[in-house]
Amino acid sequence: MENTTTNIPVMIYTESTPNPNTLKFVTNKALLLNDTVEFQSAEETNEAPLAKALFGFDAVTNVFITNNFVTITKTEDALWAEIMIPIKDFLKKYIDESGIILTENFVKPTKTATNEVSDNDSDVEIRIKGALDKYVKPAVEMDGGNISFVKFEDGKLTLQLQGSCSGCPSSTVTLKQGIENLLKRFVPEVQEVVAENE
Repeated sequence: MENTTTNIPVMIYTESTPNPNTLKFVTNKALLLNDTVEFQSAEETNEAPLAKALFGFDAVTNVFITNNFVTITKTEDALWAEIMIPIKDFLKKYIDESGIILTENFVKPTKTATNEVSDNDSDVEIRIKGALDKYVKPAVEMDGGNISFVKFEDGKLTLQLQGSCSGCPSSTVTLKQGIENLLKRFVPEVQEVVAENE
């Protein structure tokens, strides 16, 4: 009997995010497993062919890539109705042809923001990172973004927002009303939550 392997066709669908200038392009293929990269300009994409190509589309201002989706942010004046289908078609073809996401020479910027527990984390920091991973991160990923621990000092928790969360008009409300309230409940030492660039 002949052994035939069937290639699963690449499927891509879009999801809106709380940020009207950001769309999440979800695929049925793995892009970056358990990792995230964000590019805020074409100049940062030398060793990231997919992101470089996406910045070639007019109006693209931010590219965020993780597990099985790419979140793209556009300029305020561009219309999704005009650029969504060409981007979707490009992504489908690129992924279908096994296009390179990151080259071997890609060096990820040193990440100060991480939810990984380290040996010198305090008990409070460990509880914060645990709550972020369990309760906050899954919801933020559904909206096409990522959230990471930066630092905790004197009751003030600083978080890094990426993808659709970065620059989103509703992110401040989400941060203050949703995330801050949740973390205060799980980690009473947290008195305030702010975004890194505030």
